[in-house]
Amino acid sequence: MSEAGGGRGSGSSVPQRAPWSLVAATAALCLVSATSVWTAGAAPMSREEKQKLGNQVLEMFDHAYGNYMEHAYPADELMPLTCRGRVRGQEPSRGDVDDALGKFSLTLIDSLDTLVVLNKTKEFEDAVRKVLRDVNLDNDVVVSVFETNIRVLGGLLGGHSLAIMLKEKGEYMQWYNDELLQMAKQLGYKLLPAFNTTSGLPYPRINLKFGIRKPEARTGTETDTCTACAGTLILEFAALSRFTGATIFEEYARKALDFLWEKRQRSSNLVGVTINIHTGDWVRKDSGVGAGIDSYYEYLLKAYVLLGDDSFLERFNTHYDAIMRYISQPPLLLDVHIHKPMLNARTWMDALLAFFPGLQVLKGDIRPAIETHEMLYQVIKKHNFLPEAFTTDFRVHWAQHPLRPEFAESTYFLYKATGDPYYLEVGKTLIENLNKYARVPCGFAAMKDVRTGSHEDRMDSFFLAEMFKYLYLLFADKEDIIFDIEDYIFTTEAHLLPLWLSTTNQRVSKKNTTSEYTELDDSNFDWTCPNTQILFPNDPLYAQSIREPLKNVVDKSCPRGIIRVEESLRSGAKPPLRARDFMATNPEHLEILKKMGVSLIHLKDGRVQLVQHAIQTRGFVASSKPYNGCSELTNPEAVMGKIALIQRGQCMFAEKARNIQNAGAIGGIVIDDNEGSSSDTAPLFQMAGDGKDTDDITIPMLFLFSKEGGIILDAIREYEEVEVLLSDKAKDRDPEMENEEQPSSENDSQSAEQIASRSQEIDLVDQESPEESSVNSHPEALSPVDTDSAASVSSSEQDSNPMENLETTSLDGECTDLDNQLQEQPETEEDSNPNVSWGKKAQPIDSILADWNEDIEAFEMMDKDEL
Repeated sequence: MSEAGGGRGSGSSVPQRAPWSLVAATAALCLVSATSVWTAGAAPMSREEKQKLGNQVLEMFDHAYGNYMEHAYPADELMPLTCRGRVRGQEPSRGDVDDALGKFSLTLIDSLDTLVVLNKTKEFEDAVRKVLRDVNLDNDVVVSVFETNIRVLGGLLGGHSLAIMLKEKGEYMQWYNDELLQMAKQLGYKLLPAFNTTSGLPYPRINLKFGIRKPEARTGTETDTCTACAGTLILEFAALSRFTGATIFEEYARKALDFLWEKRQRSSNLVGVTINIHTGDWVRKDSGVGAGIDSYYEYLLKAYVLLGDDSFLERFNTHYDAIMRYISQPPLLLDVHIHKPMLNARTWMDALLAFFPGLQVLKGDIRPAIETHEMLYQVIKKHNFLPEAFTTDFRVHWAQHPLRPEFAESTYFLYKATGDPYYLEVGKTLIENLNKYARVPCGFAAMKDVRTGSHEDRMDSFFLAEMFKYLYLLFADKEDIIFDIEDYIFTTEAHLLPLWLSTTNQRVSKKNTTSEYTELDDSNFDWTCPNTQILFPNDPLYAQSIREPLKNVVDKSCPRGIIRVEESLRSGAKPPLRARDFMATNPEHLEILKKMGVSLIHLKDGRVQLVQHAIQTRGFVASSKPYNGCSELTNPEAVMGKIALIQRGQCMFAEKARNIQNAGAIGGIVIDDNEGSSSDTAPLFQMAGDGKDTDDITIPMLFLFSKEGGIILDAIREYEEVEVLLSDKAKDRDPEMENEEQPSSENDSQSAEQIASRSQEIDLVDQESPEESSVNSHPEALSPVDTDSAASVSSSEQDSNPMENLETTSLDGECTDLDNQLQEQPETEEDSNPNVSWGKKAQPIDSILADWNEDIEAFEMMDKDEL
């Protein structure tokens, strides 16, 4: 990602400065406009310390690159524990991981433009000569089309881009005559046979020497590929076409993207993880922003920046809206099912999603970028590195860490966007952890287990291509870099492509297939970058205020590990009930479920079904004064025993909750201060604490967007008194489901208005009675459960008949992770009062069973390790 661009005429062999391509510059200027903003909160880092850290990055790169050249070259990668090169076929197979190795000195090619960014121009010139002299692209080896494209083709194009830049400057590379570009073109033609499918999606693998389907090729029988594998080609292939004038590469990459767009799930606008390259059927129907899909989204937005084609921006915005609607559960990003996007597909996240905050910066959506980045940083502080996968309560799911650079990438772009020195401190932590835990005598070794600190004998090429590049740029001032980094865009492998390509060799027809498949509301799209007054609304502490509630989110999640359990036993408290320990025949365990309002049903085939009944709070509403609820209420008599209405903004949610609770309110509804916001268009939202102890808060809180909150306010103006029912309403937002079971009446005054808000009841407090036994619940932790909260409103003159809401969880073979769910729930005053009776609208048993069967089928499609 970069912020600005230059241009050149098609007849020039060396790029000349010229007016920008408007469409490329429009999206690319997002970071320029935000760079001047500094959000105070962390002490500014002195130039001397930044230079010291930058020099430390240079030394670390020398250690990694020098050992590769000394002990591994011309092998593809260095094995840092045994100080030798990894050669395909000479080491035990690692499965798909080895598909990146093609006996073409992978690490050297992947590091070419890093050498220039780090101001090692002499080493770059020597490296280019070695590539031209030693690298052979005609090897009889089967490689990944995706990895070869982003690492090798991208590396050659990035090297060529900076070689012609250096040649123009007149000191280095004066002998260079587009040799790297010719190698890139040769490799591009070797990859083209992979696109010989009816769909235009490429085969996942190809033999560099024999291509596809020949007996000697040993490949071409595959039927599936990942979405990212087919959708992460356009930058490199289009750049190759623009550099050489051969349009075939860009045409093939565009066709693959067009097909993926056509096959998206129409109601959710999401794509699956893997797709059949011949039929276009989705093989894995789970969807997220991590492994298997990640760079597909990245390349849609960056293709718009580099190529200036509006259809790419339209597609990205459409997908992004779906991501924020279904996948984003701040600060989490959880995979869902494309056909049923309110059903989470897994209870863990993978490390590759760490790139997404950086992409959100380019999009201009800073707040969720800060939130997710901070959550990831807390996980890193807990484990020193980001595990390959971790659960929603931040425990290790897969313990490996192959020195991935995505978090460093997002850190760099957030610093560029905010100017907040906090992110310099984050980068400093990354440097310290790499040197302390990953550094070995022959380079840097991947972590085999972040919990034990054990190493794996691998140092992937992307470590040199990306990690050191982003870390150096994080601490570098403009004068520390020998060229203007703003003139280039980063590929997913952090290779640099010049933005002047947007106006060069534009001979590919740009058929806008986007509007053929969907009607787009352009008013929802950002055709220009948001200005800094919107990103940082006159508040120098803006970024810090977003991070603050999340700084203890990992530590305050459910206790984990033997040590914590032993500590709780010594203190006399019961240890938490974990999913693996739960027994459906244990009366004590069933009693815990009962207190939560959860029933257990035994199915005929031996499985059990958990059914959670909604917890309800009912009362009349009253507006608080002041309306923002940020200070002691001046009208406590008005809210005593009622549900207080308060406006979002100007202080933390927890502070509002304390103030209305002190005034005697039994609950609170926070109404969004963003006029016109609606659950129909806004992303999933969840209130959080203020990072402090919130055990003192004992009332339920609900957030409503402006449109839904307006319904309550209108009702207050029309009737003297309005009664509201708060409940945990688990509602699938599938468009077809949303139209079912809606209450109806002859007139509005005779019906209860159902206000469904995509928010969650804030769980700030463990509401158990003092005499009840503790289950070590941690209500401060953000709940990963995707639920809807509902407020049912009726005037005092009529009776409301709300539906009792059920949330079901299927246990298929194995118990699901109940660590966050098995928390004691109190009996509310209403529940314990026999005189209070709620009406029920029964759901037909056939409908319930159909829903259960659909959920069970969805879970059966998931891999065993995803249950």
